[in-house]
Amino acid sequence: NMSLGDLKTNDNDSAFRKFKLQVELVQGKHCLTNFYGMNLTKDKLCTLLKKWQSTIEAHVDVKTADGYLLRFFVSRIRRKMLEIVNRECSVELKDVVNRLIPDSIGRKIEKAAGSIFPMHDVHVRKVKVLRKPKAELGKIIELHGVKVARLDGYEPPVLKSV
Repeated sequence: NMSLGDLKTNDNDSAFRKFKLQVELVQGKHCLTNFYGMNLTKDKLCTLLKKWQSTIEAHVDVKTADGYLLRFFVSRIRRKMLEIVNRECSVELKDVVNRLIPDSIGRKIEKAAGSIFPMHDVHVRKVKVLRKPKAELGKIIELHGVKVARLDGYEPPVLKSV
C-alpha cells in the first residue's frame, strides 16, 4: 500500500487515496510493479459520513480494453453513474489509473447526476482487480518504459579488493 501523497511530490490534497501495487518483474535493482487496487483512507471515509444523510454504495464490474476485470465501489450511485463508470473504464488499465489519480471519474458522475439530484463528495471508494490477463514480459516493460541493460541472471563481478 502506498499513499498517493507519497507517490507524487508535493501533492497533499490527494493523500487520502491508497494504491496497491504488485511486483510483476525484478530486473537487477529495479522492481517493475503493476496496479493491484485502490481505496480511500479510513479518515476520509469518516469525513464523508454526515448526520441525517443516507449513504448509497454499490459496486460495478468493468472489463478494461487490455483484459483486466475491475470492481469499482462507488458511493452515491445511480444508473447514470453505472454508465459513466463503464464508459470511462473501457480503456487500458494505464488510462484507468491515470483517471483515478485526480478522481475525474467521481467528478464526471457528480456533474452528470447533478441535473437529476444535486450531489457532492462523490468518490470511487475502492477498486479491486478481480482478474488480470497472463503477464507478458514485453507488456510490463512497455508499461514502465524502463530499459534495463542487465537481465535476470546478472551477477556483479567479484572484486579483488574492498
